[in-house]
Amino acid sequence: MCCRGGLNFERHVIYMAALYPNSNKFMLDNKVILITGGTGSFGRKFVETVLARFKPKKLIVYSRDELKQFEMQQIWPVNGKFPIRYFIGDVRDFARLKRAMEGVDIVVHAAAFKQVPAAEYNPFEAVKTNIIGSQNVIEAAIDTGVKKVIALGTDKAVAPINLYGATKLTADKLFIAANNYRGGKDIKFSVVRYGNVLGSRGSVIPFFIEHRAKGFLPVTDMRMTRFSITLEEAIDFVLQHIKGMCGKEIFVPKIPSYRVTDVAEAIAPECPLKIIGIRQGDKIHEDLLTANDAMSTVEYENHFVILPSLQDLKKYKVASNGKAPKAIEYGFTYTSGNNVHFLTVEEIRDLIENQLGFSLRNEPVPQSTEH
Repeated sequence: MCCRGGLNFERHVIYMAALYPNSNKFMLDNKVILITGGTGSFGRKFVETVLARFKPKKLIVYSRDELKQFEMQQIWPVNGKFPIRYFIGDVRDFARLKRAMEGVDIVVHAAAFKQVPAAEYNPFEAVKTNIIGSQNVIEAAIDTGVKKVIALGTDKAVAPINLYGATKLTADKLFIAANNYRGGKDIKFSVVRYGNVLGSRGSVIPFFIEHRAKGFLPVTDMRMTRFSITLEEAIDFVLQHIKGMCGKEIFVPKIPSYRVTDVAEAIAPECPLKIIGIRQGDKIHEDLLTANDAMSTVEYENHFVILPSLQDLKKYKVASNGKAPKAIEYGFTYTSGNNVHFLTVEEIRDLIENQLGFSLRNEPVPQSTEH
């Protein structure tokens, strides 16, 4: 069964206005916010967005990459102009994480070991970061009086076939279960789950752009599809649910899919495709909702909410009219292959140019160097 609806990019301004009514305008003002993995692509954009839209009391960038922290400090220095602080630290280090969370109101957990092939060959390292690191975030947040923790999930955690996905599924389960583990503490834990971020490190778009200079594009499988979300949309989705989270939810946006072959055509239509075969741990289509998830999932116009059980349904009233959201029937699935909204080649090209700043038009394509 296919996903209904989908995020239409032409309606994005209207969509975001609906997500951000005036009551949300000041939701992070005077709050202390910590983001793990704060020097990654999501973290940098999150910092930029929060400082532009809100007036936080303090924004803490927590990561282990001192070079990227130095680079961020050239943009947002610690000089009194920006309410920002930088902590060198690893989510594997509980003591350091706990020290960093002192006085924090909201934690956004973006740190992860994300590369699928690297996780297959370094499994214990993926476990330490994605599972033990998540446990450390949970326990440090409970111990220091944090009010809200929202963790970034991935479509690869749904029916996982690779170690990365399995560790992220475990992390999701830990964050949902943390709502029972918190005891009497006033803290909420939730997860947001979405697909590939357009143009992010490791995605197919920069890979194809790099390879077009060689005159051919490597493709793993002609049938392959993926979900797509822009970095701005991912940030907006997280911010929306920081405001509205009750705890125990997994929030899933309705987002478009793309065919990998359409991405190839958008980037280099004159380049031949070379089929190289699927990598270990890859799927033809990614999943955001399985049939089993559907039994405890409710649907809104622009997103789904996976609940621990349908007994929690009464917590989710639509603010505008007080009606409960729509329950999903058993058997419903939401995959990148059965999505009703696929980006066209032209839409993909426009997004690459407008979101990533690449010029793809009227550029000569070299002769293939493949023999």
